Amino acid sequence: MSKPTATAAATDRAPATDRERTARKAGLASFIGTTVEWYDFYIYSTASALVLGKIFFGGGGDTTGALEAFGSLWLGFLARPIGGIVFGHLGDRIGRKKTLVTTLLMMGIATTLIGLLPGYDEVGVAAPIALVLLRMVQGIAVGGEWGGAVLIASEHAPKGKALSFGAFAQQGSPAGSILATGMFALLTQLPDDDFDAWGWRVPFLFSAVMVVIGLVVRLKVEESPEFARLRDEKRVAKVPLRELVTRHPGTLALGVLASSIGIAATYFITTFVLSWSTGSLGMDRSTMLNVLLVYSVIQFFTQPFGVLLADRFGPRRTVAALLSLNFALVPVMYACVSTTQPVIVALGICLLGITGAMNYAILAGLLAAAFPISVRYTGISLSYQLCSALIGGTAPLVGEWLLRSAGGSIVPVVIYQMALVAVSLICSLALLKRSREA
Repeated sequence: MSKPTATAAATDRAPATDRERTARKAGLASFIGTTVEWYDFYIYSTASALVLGKIFFGGGGDTTGALEAFGSLWLGFLARPIGGIVFGHLGDRIGRKKTLVTTLLMMGIATTLIGLLPGYDEVGVAAPIALVLLRMVQGIAVGGEWGGAVLIASEHAPKGKALSFGAFAQQGSPAGSILATGMFALLTQLPDDDFDAWGWRVPFLFSAVMVVIGLVVRLKVEESPEFARLRDEKRVAKVPLRELVTRHPGTLALGVLASSIGIAATYFITTFVLSWSTGSLGMDRSTMLNVLLVYSVIQFFTQPFGVLLADRFGPRRTVAALLSLNFALVPVMYACVSTTQPVIVALGICLLGITGAMNYAILAGLLAAAFPISVRYTGISLSYQLCSALIGGTAPLVGEWLLRSAGGSIVPVVIYQMALVAVSLICSLALLKRSREA
């Protein structure tokens, strides 16, 4: 085995305080970068529930337009495994940092262009085609972003803190949701005609500003010391995907299923429930967006308690307790939303969302700990993104289909969501048996 070169050796010799400072900087960069990425991804989800059907699919706000908009939302999720494979390969071959800069640029350009697209009334079928293509670029970008952001934080972490530092990347999800929901909540104060004409475009165009901020922060971060050491010792996998599939197929399958509710829950709440409450239940969309904004803020502040509980009681007990409680609270949330009373709706969403958010905080570290470093970027990216494509991204579409098939009854949706929680619980516990953080 060759001796470590300057990069890894310097990291090993660095004083503890310097390593901790570098680790915090990496964690902050991970958080800011994922906030930008998830903001871009979530504004599409919110817009698909509110306006994209009528603007790009000629749906006029009816059921067909909503289903087509949710279908385009799902296509972004279908593209995410492609991003996981492509950027997972690059991240495991050339490094985390360069890969993350590329994904951030891709996402920002695609999102800004969506804000500039003409609608169906102006250019006909070219409008939805262009929208879908840009949505798929978004999917490819975020498919490569998440895994690298988790690793740039967790692989800089002090010894024994990888699970906690992985949660920095997870905080980008509620932060991005806060920004996305807040922007739309503000803009829905416009008259409906103004919102449909230009107001919905503002959040997409604002992405250009956020990407610049994200790039400035991300370019200052050093490469992951664990990857630098692997590269210096010439142990980088030649074809990470092949090594992952042939040597770790069981871990990959468990990673996909363990992620189920952690990913799907966001889209049940912020997309399906938003559409159901403002459509079938007749709630005011501005009121519902304010409810979701409150939920996002509460999620942001309560989510880190998941890793604190895991540090105190162990990941296995914490995951089991959080997901068991989440399972019981699914029907409670839908019962609360069905009252259409804003305070009760907010209470139901927050009760369910907090337990799911705390489990989501643990998910990143759980996945990272399950894969060896040589295929870790590819492994956690594919686990997360395959789940996103097959389960998370289909949640609003399946929910809408189940609702319509049952004549407006929400019961099948409740059962489906509870099933996803059960799958996540079983597979998370199985994955923890293979984890160095268990």
